[in-house]
Amino acid sequence: MKIAIHAFDDISLFHLSVPTTVFGEARRIGLAPSWETTVWSASPRVTTSEGVTLDDLPGPDAALDADLVVFPSWHADLRPADPEVVSVIADASRRGARLAGFCLGAFPLAGAGLLDGRTVVTHWAAAPQLAAANPAVLVHADAIYVDHGDVLTSAGTASALDACLHVVRRELGSEAATTLARHLVVAPHREGGQAQYIARPMPEPDGVGQLGDTIEWALAHLDERIAVDTMAARARMSKRNFTRRFTEVTGSSPARWLLSRRLDEARRLLERTTLSIDTIASRCGFGSPVTFRQRFTGAYGTTPTSYRRRFAMNLTG
Repeated sequence: MKIAIHAFDDISLFHLSVPTTVFGEARRIGLAPSWETTVWSASPRVTTSEGVTLDDLPGPDAALDADLVVFPSWHADLRPADPEVVSVIADASRRGARLAGFCLGAFPLAGAGLLDGRTVVTHWAAAPQLAAANPAVLVHADAIYVDHGDVLTSAGTASALDACLHVVRRELGSEAATTLARHLVVAPHREGGQAQYIARPMPEPDGVGQLGDTIEWALAHLDERIAVDTMAARARMSKRNFTRRFTEVTGSSPARWLLSRRLDEARRLLERTTLSIDTIASRCGFGSPVTFRQRFTGAYGTTPTSYRRRFAMNLTG
């Protein structure tokens, strides 16, 4: 896969380094030896906001045969994209390449008309401007990233790490994404949305400790039917208070968190074992194989069998 990453004057090194580091590391450690990463710009010389100068950058032509075109950020004044950039976006869309806009990088994609009628995300502080400038775009201010298959957008700054790992997970499987996250020393997947990073009162200190024991117990009993009432009782809280505190700590409701953990475990078993779909459904706490298939397909857009065919490790038994 060829990945073309856009740079511009005054871009921060952090924004530029996230996709180059994540995708470059995937190649370096042998997960994706054929991946190629190129940084391009409309100008051959770019100076970052930290004062670092990048010389001899290739121009827009470097993105014309890319499989993934990434806009890791955008100008702070949210200016319209230059015709050259719009042309790159239109070309990528026309030939079926994927595009990604991280943080403010959603703005050039929206300006090119690529996001009309779609749900997208950007940094929470810029969400009102994105919505106002693009009335046909549905801005989901709380998400960490939103993937439509051909277009991926993510929230502010560090959420680009989540989005890049999502790309790795989508292309190479969850095992590869977990391995890469371990090398980068970051979480392979974060729950909840960026609403948890908007300034608001923090939960009481003892809430995390109480919930930690309950979360650990739930992870060890995914094969069982776990009710929110049961989790609340183990945390010695009322159901209402437990649900509120759990959402504050994890960014997700207990029911949604449990479903995500069951699906994570199902992917692991599909990739690393030869267990039958029925057995995996049972081990992950789904009421029936039919329910498992429905939940899995709804979450990942593919059936468990198709997922296994694509991502399963070489297993002999």
